[in-house]
Amino acid sequence: MMKVVFDTNCLVRILLKNSHYRCLWDAFLYGKFELCYTTEILQEYEEVLTRFYSATFTKFVIETILNAPNVEQTTVYYKWLLITTDPDDNKFVDCAISANTDFIVSNDKHFNVLKNIAFPKINVIDIDTFKNII
Repeated sequence: MMKVVFDTNCLVRILLKNSHYRCLWDAFLYGKFELCYTTEILQEYEEVLTRFYSATFTKFVIETILNAPNVEQTTVYYKWLLITTDPDDNKFVDCAISANTDFIVSNDKHFNVLKNIAFPKINVIDIDTFKNII
């Protein structure tokens, strides 16, 4: 099964029922891919989701992620510090490396630096590309 890490902004975009990307949340719910996360990522998800959605909906999303059979909670033992322009994005990179994911799904330009790093190789795709794959 394909393993991915979602940047928080991409997660926010897939949750609304009328979103162009809602099919990605549905694909997750139907087990079409495995979502990898760390505690730090889950905390950011919760923090950001509460800015856009109600506390009840945010709790539902977090509990759905925690209880889904197609998730992998990952522990990061080494911080690679590959993104210097926005160091906060490194949590997604470190998770992707630790979980050996297929992709990070992000539209954030800070991840572009990873294209020039040969090791460790991390594949970053935008949300439209991921939608076409799914």
